[in-house]
Amino acid sequence: MSVALKEVGVVEASPNLVEVEGLVKWFPVRAGVFRRVVGWIKAVDDVSFTIRRGETLGLVGESGCGKTTTARAILRLIEPTRGRVLFDGIDLMKLDSRQLARMRPQMQVIFQDPYGSLNPRHTVMEIVGEALAYHGIVKRGKALEERVAELLDMVGLSPQHMRRYPHEFSGGQRQRIGIARALATSPKLIVCDEPVSALDVSIQSQILNLLEDLQARFGVTYLFIAHGLHVVKHISNRVGVMYLGKLIEVADSEEIYAEPLHPYTQALISAIPIPDPRRKRQRLILQGDVPSPLNPPPGCRFWTRCPVMTDACKETQPVLKDVGRGHQVACLRYS
Repeated sequence: MSVALKEVGVVEASPNLVEVEGLVKWFPVRAGVFRRVVGWIKAVDDVSFTIRRGETLGLVGESGCGKTTTARAILRLIEPTRGRVLFDGIDLMKLDSRQLARMRPQMQVIFQDPYGSLNPRHTVMEIVGEALAYHGIVKRGKALEERVAELLDMVGLSPQHMRRYPHEFSGGQRQRIGIARALATSPKLIVCDEPVSALDVSIQSQILNLLEDLQARFGVTYLFIAHGLHVVKHISNRVGVMYLGKLIEVADSEEIYAEPLHPYTQALISAIPIPDPRRKRQRLILQGDVPSPLNPPPGCRFWTRCPVMTDACKETQPVLKDVGRGHQVACLRYS
């Protein structure tokens, strides 16, 4: 594997880097003296989507809807209950631990918490260079120091910072260190797990711009997880919306903001602030709370809060259907 990240220029055969088919992750609920299984938390329930090479797919939804669990299951940081994940044409679910370890450099993560994701006892040199040394990409010594210095420069930090510890940096600087660590192995896919949610608004835009610049330079593919649609609006090529373990709408970024079809997506977009005080947007307020994934409602998962619910919604579970221009929605109104 090359020491340095390669500039974009190689055309791959398949347009999709990741293909997820029927992904399921249920967590057992145990009770009693013998810790018997008394139920299942359906965190991710039959989710399918693709991520094209070099694009950013934004995955949004409320807390607990299954976004992070989906990402972790794709990377096999947790084992899926069932499903199929193709990464660059390779079925990750069929790999043993040794084969999966060889794939790890191609799949990296930027974590949500820039404070908890960095080992406080390690220097920046150790944090960023660890994967390079572990996978044998760069030998320890001068070559490793030069590579770490190059990575820090890519993310806007000084090479002199490599001797410092995480507590000596601000939140935004720590997240830049996390980005440098993710870039170190020249990955094809980076999962960005709410990478700006713990940062000040002014710093958020800087990190998002940095991620966009790195993608334009190296052609890396992002799965970008966020709570709200406003965060992924400018960085994502396509957006997927999750609700209670289900993927309910997928469309190009401009399309989903201009013409959201699912009532839940419409509610999320209505909550996005408009900077111009002269413009007003009608707010769609959802009633009730999100049902428990331990006992989701029958039929459509959203019917208990949906303003346009019908009796059919209580019985029939909608599936994602393409309604044109690659716009997919899981709603009985479009079935």
